[in-house]
Amino acid sequence: MDYFIVVVTTLAGLAFHAWLFVRFRRWADRDLALSMASNDAGKRTWMLERLAEARAQRVPRRQLPAWLEQRASEYPSAEQSMGETN
Repeated sequence: MDYFIVVVTTLAGLAFHAWLFVRFRRWADRDLALSMASNDAGKRTWMLERLAEARAQRVPRRQLPAWLEQRASEYPSAEQSMGETN
């Protein structure tokens, strides 16, 4: 019975640490995307959508910052949009 308790607690601890690791990585990726959006609410939403797109495309973690920077540069700013409508 003692071994069972040790095994169960060890496995629970490992699962919890794995969950935390994944969670922290997601938070870091989200913060990275939001940091590229500044205070523009529309761009923040757009960057979070691009982050979801990167996850769907399985962009490697090392390439994610460059990938997000490229997408951030593609964001249509308000000045460009106003210039096109006038």
